[in-house]
Amino acid sequence: MRVADDPARPALRPLLRLAGPVVLSRLGIMAMGVVDTVVVGRYSAEELGYHAIGWAPTGVVLTTALGLLYGIQVMTSQAIGDGRAEETGVILRRGVAYAFQVGVAAALVLVLLGGPALHLVGLEPALADGATPVLQALALSLVPILVADAGLFWLEAHGRAVPGMVAMWAANLVNLGLNLWLVPGNSGFPVAGAVASAWSTGLSRLVLMVLIWVVIARWAEARRFGVFDKTAPDPQAAAAQRAVGYGTAGSYFIESAAFGAMSIFAGWLGTLAVATWAIVLNVAAVIFMVPLGLAAATAVMVGRAHGARSPAGVRRAAGLGFGVTVAVLLAICLGVGLGNEALAAAYTSEPTVRGAAAAALLLSCLFYVGDGLQAVGAQALRARGDVWMPTATHFASYLFVMMPLGWALALPLGLGLMGLVWAVIVASALSALLLWGRFWWLGRGALV
Repeated sequence: MRVADDPARPALRPLLRLAGPVVLSRLGIMAMGVVDTVVVGRYSAEELGYHAIGWAPTGVVLTTALGLLYGIQVMTSQAIGDGRAEETGVILRRGVAYAFQVGVAAALVLVLLGGPALHLVGLEPALADGATPVLQALALSLVPILVADAGLFWLEAHGRAVPGMVAMWAANLVNLGLNLWLVPGNSGFPVAGAVASAWSTGLSRLVLMVLIWVVIARWAEARRFGVFDKTAPDPQAAAAQRAVGYGTAGSYFIESAAFGAMSIFAGWLGTLAVATWAIVLNVAAVIFMVPLGLAAATAVMVGRAHGARSPAGVRRAAGLGFGVTVAVLLAICLGVGLGNEALAAAYTSEPTVRGAAAAALLLSCLFYVGDGLQAVGAQALRARGDVWMPTATHFASYLFVMMPLGWALALPLGLGLMGLVWAVIVASALSALLLWGRFWWLGRGALV
């Protein structure tokens, strides 16, 4: 077993060995969007608007759909811990079929209804018309990215995160090359700008899917685990696997909707606030990939210990994830705090925006640790079978606390953008406290 020789006694080194490539893989997901934004932005500010609007709904759908697939990783980890590794191929087969169905359904809805919806929400007709083909091209690529991620989650649960990381960054190189070639419109491709970038992303996702499945096909153990064997349907097991994903998808959707509302509040504050808030969110999103990777690694180890029926192993795995997350994010906070002005200058040369962004980035350091801990805590709880409490916690923290508090602090109380940042600080701290309190309560003891 590559991640831990004894799932009942998790150790720091196996956690770090898995977390490193998983973090890099998650950063690879973020890097693809950053490349698209930079290349399109340098081509045309107008096209960048089309790109941003086209990405918005597909991004929410993709994030929610990925949550639906989280049962693959949890169920695989638990089966390995319980000594049933030979059954994990069935879990992957169910997950891939589910990923395909979700991808097709989401793509059809976005392709058919996405354009009209952009007009209905009150966008300028020219902006909605320009964003529609971008949205449709990105929607068509939902199937390959979801099928790819199903395989990626399964490999990570088996401790084979490095091949997935390599495949992700190879797809990023393909995306960069296609963007540089197609976006300027000199390649003979029938479209340019944001639409060309969307097709570049789609082709890159297709490459990623092929690479992930080549990795699985070439792994001899995959055949022993029954990945390519037909099995009789098991509706009960399939329902249990989907149930894990429902809770995760709910949490992802709630967070996406809440932060979307915060962006609207920033819009009510004016152009300066919108630009500054976009910088704060972009930096936070990149940083969040680190605890997201740590959350996946922690969940694998917690799931294995849970499958091995070792309460002490569950507590220790969660405690290791907690400690590493705090240490890593404190170091990141120090870096952002010391380099906040340089970060702001990298995003904009406009003095007013740069100054406001530098101040907001400094304050945002206060929510990185809480935001990271809530992500790790939620996944650790799901890995031990507590599926819906993290969703309820996110609902309370982000919808009932962050949104109204952000509105009140930013607008009636006049704190402006800093009020939005303070709302995120409070909501993240509350969510982390509730989730880790829940974990402690279930274990009735120390985390380590």
